[in-house]
Formats: sequence, structure tokens, C-alpha cells
Amino acid sequence: MMRIEPDPQEVRRLVVWTLRALGVQPFRLFDLEEEVVMQRGRYVARTYRTDDLMAMWLVDVGLLQFYSENGEMLKTINLFERVEQLAVAA
Repeated sequence: MMRIEPDPQEVRRLVVWTLRALGVQPFRLFDLEEEVVMQRGRYVARTYRTDDLMAMWLVDVGLLQFYSENGEMLKTINLFERVEQLAVAA
């Protein structure tokens, strides 16, 4: 079975939408900090930060996790399931 990789632009839009749903004010999202995480020369994750919340996309496992400022996990989205559902719908 071929794995379809989520598009980073689409993931960023999903992050913004989810952060809004979690209560982040729209004007705070203009300052959303995004970082690419590398380990031993390999692209492993992206992080997205606002003043209060953080999201992390674990690229290899296709998970997008959202955390409060004290580290409590608030939500997890399986991006591989989402991409698969979109491909089937198309």
C-alpha cells in the first residue's frame, strides 16, 4: 500500500483551524511560529507555536498533536487517515 504524505501547506491550515477551535484569537495566529525539526540530518517534525499553545506534526507517524502551555495534550489528529479519506473521496 502506498502512503500519501500530507502537504505541509494543508497541515499548516489544519493547525490554524484547530488552534482557532481551541480558543486562540485570530490575530494571534499571524505570529504563529513554525519550525522544522531535524535529527541526524533527517526531517522528523514541524512545530507550530502561539503564546499559549503548541502543535507538533510527527512526520514519520503522521500525527498532529496539540498541547497546552503546561504540556497537557489537548488533541491528536491522524493525518494519514485524513489524507486517505480525502483520496477516497476524490
